[in-house]
Amino acid sequence: MKVLLVEPKYKSKYPPLGLLKLSAIHKKNGDEVEFVEGVNIGVTGNFERIYVTSLWTWAWDEVWQCVRYYKRMFPDSDVWLGGIYASVMPEHAEKSGADYIHTGLCEKAENIKPDYDILPYDWDSSILFATRGCKSKCKYCLVPKVEGDLKVNVSSIRNHIEPDHNKIVFFDNDILSSPNLSQIFKELKELGKKVDFNQGLKASRINKDIAKKLAELKLVESPKIRIGYDSLSESKPVKKAIENLKAAGFNGRDILTYNLYNFQENPDQFLKRVENTLNWGASSYPMRYRPLDSLNKNEYIGHGWTRNKMEMVERARRVIGYGGAFPPYEGLVKKINNAQDFYDAFKEFSENGGRN
Repeated sequence: MKVLLVEPKYKSKYPPLGLLKLSAIHKKNGDEVEFVEGVNIGVTGNFERIYVTSLWTWAWDEVWQCVRYYKRMFPDSDVWLGGIYASVMPEHAEKSGADYIHTGLCEKAENIKPDYDILPYDWDSSILFATRGCKSKCKYCLVPKVEGDLKVNVSSIRNHIEPDHNKIVFFDNDILSSPNLSQIFKELKELGKKVDFNQGLKASRINKDIAKKLAELKLVESPKIRIGYDSLSESKPVKKAIENLKAAGFNGRDILTYNLYNFQENPDQFLKRVENTLNWGASSYPMRYRPLDSLNKNEYIGHGWTRNKMEMVERARRVIGYGGAFPPYEGLVKKINNAQDFYDAFKEFSENGGRN
């Protein structure tokens, strides 16, 4: 069998893990596999199957273009569409013209080591899920819908790491809840590679012991630790997590909190979370909420928000932020602490100078 793997061009920072695993499966079965990015007019041959992956729902147009192009060029091929967009919005994805829509995880590929050799560029990070799913059921998150409840994906990470890779990237959404966490920490220390807990760590799980174990790893720089802080109800565990991390030797600027905005809390409540984060000595990263089924990236406006207020946050990130985050610089902390409300904190970054 000859197989074509297609990743739409939507500027993802990481390679398509699902396609790399499918490549490994097909090669193991003796199939010929080819990988392309986007609509590639140079692709020729007779493919029995074509896989198109998808990511964000608002990038659906690029996905449709790929499906329709390769279906037109290879009418005798079966075109399979999977990934996040296909899983979250299968009825919409069906209109793309794909022959098959795959939703959720591909169970037979979960424990397969990705085929990084198929990538047309150099890549030096081993990506894996030690766990899938999450115990939380946050309304703004698609993980429960795509992956379900927390479950162990691999009991040992060793066989999923390429020896010549310099970094290990975890895509887990709740790795600190893994029953195999002690074993994972042990293997990471023995492997001695840089570690990136890419999707962030749950604050309520970062006790003194976990903080100490994290400090013993070679974590990636800027930031080393990412924590979700998406509502004021999470203030107590986030503050405690930051305290535990600092006691373990982390600099406050090594720690970043994701501060969701444009969701259920209003701008002043968002400002309070930014203020708390900076006063606790960590960096604040504003993260804009978009509905899970959003077909237009920046269309949704949430509770108490306006387009102008969201633009004020974005402009502030560009002017006084670093890497999109607000660092706990003394001047910035003072400015936020002295602000009477959201508008007072961000008014100089308003495009039209008004409160709307």
